[in-house]
Amino acid sequence: MLSITSAELNTLLITFFWPLTRILAMIASAPILGNPSVPVRVKLGLAIMITLLVVPTLKEPIPQIDPGSGIGMLILMQQIMIGVAIGFIMRIVFVAVEMAGEIIGLQMGLGFAVFFDPQSSGQVALIGRFLGVIASLAFIAIDGHLIMIALISQSFHTLPIGPTGITESTFTVLANWGGEIFKSGLQLSLPVLTALLITNLALGVLTRAAPQLNIFAVGFPLTLSIGFLILALSISFYAPILEQFILEAFKLMMNILNIDEIVMP
Repeated sequence: MLSITSAELNTLLITFFWPLTRILAMIASAPILGNPSVPVRVKLGLAIMITLLVVPTLKEPIPQIDPGSGIGMLILMQQIMIGVAIGFIMRIVFVAVEMAGEIIGLQMGLGFAVFFDPQSSGQVALIGRFLGVIASLAFIAIDGHLIMIALISQSFHTLPIGPTGITESTFTVLANWGGEIFKSGLQLSLPVLTALLITNLALGVLTRAAPQLNIFAVGFPLTLSIGFLILALSISFYAPILEQFILEAFKLMMNILNIDEIVMP
């Protein structure tokens, strides 16, 4: 009869507990994988499956420390921060894209057209939601979700499980990366903003030349039409920019995790 002691059971649980914590934190914070529309059971099942595949490949011994102890809580916080940092970096990319859509929609006059976004649990403008879908498709097209799983798997070799991991410099890097929301958001929305600025200047000159013209009746459909036209003409150029932005996010992840090359499974 197979028998197992409580000490052996505790050792087995700890062996899988620390890697599961890091992987689950990444899945919960990452875009697409962490979407609230994805059932919790699916996320948990995916995290457990990845953990079962990763644990046998670990070369460094996992510290056999009680998670309820002081050092255990410190290790737990480190694993959560490493996983959340990976997901946060990629989340910034999608927030920047949605911000570009917010700016475009506001200038076009579609600021009132909002949808509920289950990923952010808030209201998102129509154009922002549209660009967010394009970003999600580009992310899946370049196997971004698989690359993130490969990075979290390799992180156990470069950042072994222990009380050390995320440093103060890492938080500084993450804070600076947050500025990409405004930089990249403006870069993506610049073509439409430029066209709408010229349109508004032309309408201003037209209003001064013909004061009897109802600018509200003419301006709204004109800016709306020009906005959609420029967006349709420039949408084909968004995919390379999004791909470059996503690759920059992966490079930042590799720098934080001390990974030189991504090894795909």
